Amino acid sequence: MRIISGKYKGRTIVPPRNLRARPTTDFAKENLFNVLGNLIDFEEADVLDLFSGTGSISYEFASRGARSVTSVEINPVHYNFIRRTAQELGFENFYPVKANVLRYLKSCPKQFDVIFSDAPYDMEGSEEVVEEVLGGDLLREGGIFIFEHSKKMDFSQHEWFWQLRSYGSVQFSFFKK
Repeated sequence: MRIISGKYKGRTIVPPRNLRARPTTDFAKENLFNVLGNLIDFEEADVLDLFSGTGSISYEFASRGARSVTSVEINPVHYNFIRRTAQELGFENFYPVKANVLRYLKSCPKQFDVIFSDAPYDMEGSEEVVEEVLGGDLLREGGIFIFEHSKKMDFSQHEWFWQLRSYGSVQFSFFKK
């Protein structure tokens, strides 16, 4: 796993073997950030990364100078890895949170410019994350919510659906309020 761009471009991050996460592929991540680079000013963005896993997406935002990055992960091994890696890289305004994502979404008092979710593809009810994010007050006006999912899901009929980007087996549904 590597950081693709920004201050830490090219930095390789080696997660421990006991991490059970399925990180977003470098190919999909690079394409996602190429799209986002044309849509947002990273340095003015408060970012929420849900189901952070290895922290790969969070590190990309932080490396590009995001104003703040909140990384939510419930698995203690993953959370500790994210926390340690962020400290080792010296990221400022990086906030790892050990929490159940759905509970966190119901109690989070902050708003974000970008929310990214990579719920496990086999997680029953993962589409509930879409409703919690878009039904609440978490996304700032003009903000973007990106939901990574398998080809089995289709959000094109959702009222705030904006576009779908497909990179191999990885699908990114973009929503705008």
